[in-house]
Amino acid sequence: MPSPVSDLRAWIALLEREGELVRVAAEVDPDLEVTEIVDRVVKAGGPALLFERPRGSRHRLLVNQFGSERRMCLAFGIERLDELSGRLAEILELQPPRGVVDKVRSLGKLKSIAGSMPREVTRAPCQEVVLTGEDVNLDLLPIQRCWPLDPAPFITLPAVITKERGSGVRNVGMYRMQKIDRRSTFMHWQIHKDGRADLLAAPDGKIPVAVALGLDPVTAYSASAPLPKHLGELMLAGFLRGSAVELVRCKTIDLEVPANAEIVLEGWVDREDVGLEGPFGDHTGFYTPPEEFPVFRIEAITMRRDAIYPSIVVGKPPAEDEWLAKATERIFLPAIRMSVPELVDYDLPTAGTFHNCVIVSIRKRYPGHAKKVMHAMWGLGLLSLTKSVVVVDEGVDVHDYQQVFFYVCANVDPARDVILTEGPIDQLDHATTLQSYGGKIGFDATAKGPTEGAREWPPEIHMSPEVKGRVDARWDELGIPGAPSGRAVQNEARARTLTHLLRR
Repeated sequence: MPSPVSDLRAWIALLEREGELVRVAAEVDPDLEVTEIVDRVVKAGGPALLFERPRGSRHRLLVNQFGSERRMCLAFGIERLDELSGRLAEILELQPPRGVVDKVRSLGKLKSIAGSMPREVTRAPCQEVVLTGEDVNLDLLPIQRCWPLDPAPFITLPAVITKERGSGVRNVGMYRMQKIDRRSTFMHWQIHKDGRADLLAAPDGKIPVAVALGLDPVTAYSASAPLPKHLGELMLAGFLRGSAVELVRCKTIDLEVPANAEIVLEGWVDREDVGLEGPFGDHTGFYTPPEEFPVFRIEAITMRRDAIYPSIVVGKPPAEDEWLAKATERIFLPAIRMSVPELVDYDLPTAGTFHNCVIVSIRKRYPGHAKKVMHAMWGLGLLSLTKSVVVVDEGVDVHDYQQVFFYVCANVDPARDVILTEGPIDQLDHATTLQSYGGKIGFDATAKGPTEGAREWPPEIHMSPEVKGRVDARWDELGIPGAPSGRAVQNEARARTLTHLLRR
């Protein structure tokens, strides 16, 4: 795989060389039409799309850059998404060195961390064009209105940059931004988000905000990563890219932005300056209702010449953001194992829209172990918003939903193995009685023993190897078309087992 690229234009060139991008020369309207086209392409597993003539704008529009596993692997320079787990594990498992060899290895890892820290530059492509005052105009950009009930266009793929006033800790998040007029948008800072926390912590209730649009794919992904407050998204991007993210100081506010961005919006958010945002067709597959959010007042727009505007269509899954979520699932597996060491693997089903369900496999050691893990998952970062947790034994492949469903149906006694509780829920969830708070359910689908109140369990059905061998030896003689031989079934099973072990 090629190494991760340094900016959006190199990324587009790579996608084109790999046959993963189509240029759309026909004029297409960003109002609804782009969404209809992209939704069909995404659900068909199609390519990234570069709309060269979006109606009403001179700026090209890139969509579906993350819309397949192969493109996500190209972005990170890997063969399989599971390789991302190994990268983070090297750092998280860093221990004090015990000998010369350990010291050399540790120095290499520490050097990699140090080289991942963002660094400042004085000149940057993102400031080739500077618009201030009356020249600030969001109408220049091909911002999409995605769904019929959306009241306005929404910026959907931003890297929103803030700083905590006291500590100076930088936060980079991905929050939707409804366009209000030429110089303002809403800022969708939900109650669980760090951007909102930075605003609430400001002594005067006002903070500078910068929005970077059109980044290299790894840095763009990092804005969506659910990192703890003290860990920097741009450091993570530098570590995953293998090179530090270069930053340049904004023109009108005291913040730094990625120098390789295509477009940067600079401005302020005041917690007293609010309005009614929404509705918005969201990744839940439903419209989230109108709600009060703060307003982002833009003082400057800087950009590259001939800047390219990036977007993402979110809606009923599967959609492009599925693959951003899958990258997060793989990257953060080692971090979750640090808190839940019995964890073998986990899966966030796309149909569960990332917050509704998590499937976990564990090395079960004692009665009630699965229930302990459920509560642990409900206590971890944004996994605390998960509505349902399914726990299976370590031999079950959590990514094989048919296999998981079999054990849920076979091993669960609802009176014994189902937990009902309450806790925080995703603010976008429409099913709860109270917003952001509701019920949770856990399913213990592990095998049970007498200490958990179970009767003696019968053995699972498996054919004896001796009979399998006899039938396999005569398979060609039987002449049954369309049915696999025992060896073919065995080879497929071995491949599944190998993939499962590699994920572990």
